Amino acid sequence: MAGDSANTRSSKHVRPKRWYKQLWLHVLVAMAIGIALGKFDPSLGVRMQPLGDAFIKLLRMLIAPIIFCTVVHGIARMADLARVGRVALKAIIYFEVLTTVALVLGLAAVNIWKPGRGMNINLAHVDTSAVQTYVAHPESTSVTQFLTNIIPNTFVGAFTEGNVLQILFISVLCAFALAQAGVRGKPIVDFIEAASQMLFKAVAILM
Repeated sequence: MAGDSANTRSSKHVRPKRWYKQLWLHVLVAMAIGIALGKFDPSLGVRMQPLGDAFIKLLRMLIAPIIFCTVVHGIARMADLARVGRVALKAIIYFEVLTTVALVLGLAAVNIWKPGRGMNINLAHVDTSAVQTYVAHPESTSVTQFLTNIIPNTFVGAFTEGNVLQILFISVLCAFALAQAGVRGKPIVDFIEAASQMLFKAVAILM
């Protein structure tokens, strides 16, 4: 009873986030400012590009550890590993369905509205080095090579290269190992939980 009353009091003190602090509102305001800047002073927008590049690099810096901590903590906290398998199967199906829907919507939007039409861009000056690896030899990767590439060369290499599939592989492997370790693995799980909270706070600061 005492615990229930304490939880009730704590829930009453949690105030909903005010409307002007919502992230979606900040995104909409930023989009409106960006459109206005591109319309009235595009040169200033070009000079502000380092700010955008720095913001993206800061977020990419946190993606790998966030994925690792979240997956490891979520799986290791589940006592029933069979339940983990069912959740993983549902997550894969959910991911595949939503990815297919997103692809269909993207292709429909491109063919109907043709985004980018009317933009005065000289393709001769476009840097294509970022996509060169995807268009150079698209037929050279087989299913076996794709599955083999999920396994990183080193534990740290997956994080330094930013390969999400390799990070997920390491995360699931470590999570099952900690779940089987039982009580001995609990300090590591608690540490990963604290690290996860720290990383999400860092993301909140960046945003």
